[in-house]
Amino acid sequence: MKKEKKKKAVFLDRDGTIVAHKPFLSSPDELELLTNAAEGLRLFKKYGYMAILVTNQSGIARGFFNEGQLALVHKKLLNILEGEGITIDDVYYCPHHIEGVIEKYKIVCECRKPKTGMFQSAARRHSIDLSQSIMIGDSEADMMAGKNAGCKSILIKNTHSDEILRNLVVNVDYIVNDLLEAARLFTY
Repeated sequence: MKKEKKKKAVFLDRDGTIVAHKPFLSSPDELELLTNAAEGLRLFKKYGYMAILVTNQSGIARGFFNEGQLALVHKKLLNILEGEGITIDDVYYCPHHIEGVIEKYKIVCECRKPKTGMFQSAARRHSIDLSQSIMIGDSEADMMAGKNAGCKSILIKNTHSDEILRNLVVNVDYIVNDLLEAARLFTY
């Protein structure tokens, strides 16, 4: 029996990476695609990368919104990207937070970044080689999760991450301005 070839993926945080960072974004109407996000994703896809969304959504545990509302936000995001000719291959989110108010989500889990549960699940499901993959995000938790999973890490430098840059503890492979700049590092 022929062994399946492992795939490479770009793991993407959502807020501050693909869409504008808005605390506890809970309505599809709040979605705002970042400049060059679609073009960067298109380039990654052109060069054979799977696109996997991995996002912490503690607003669910905190009672700010529910999984149904999150599903509507993600449905609209996927539709926007499909309109740009981009398919996101899978979406993973962590609804947990130990400081939550919704009991079933008020746990310490293995999926909340910087832990690697979402990465491991995606790798198993899609036969992804994490060592050939990339994590792109705008927070230290994103960078740590990528490193913990064995991926290269790319920090999107934006106003949200300026303070992180000053106090960064984890070694980041690259710091860029947007997804297009990130894609150009790995596609030429």
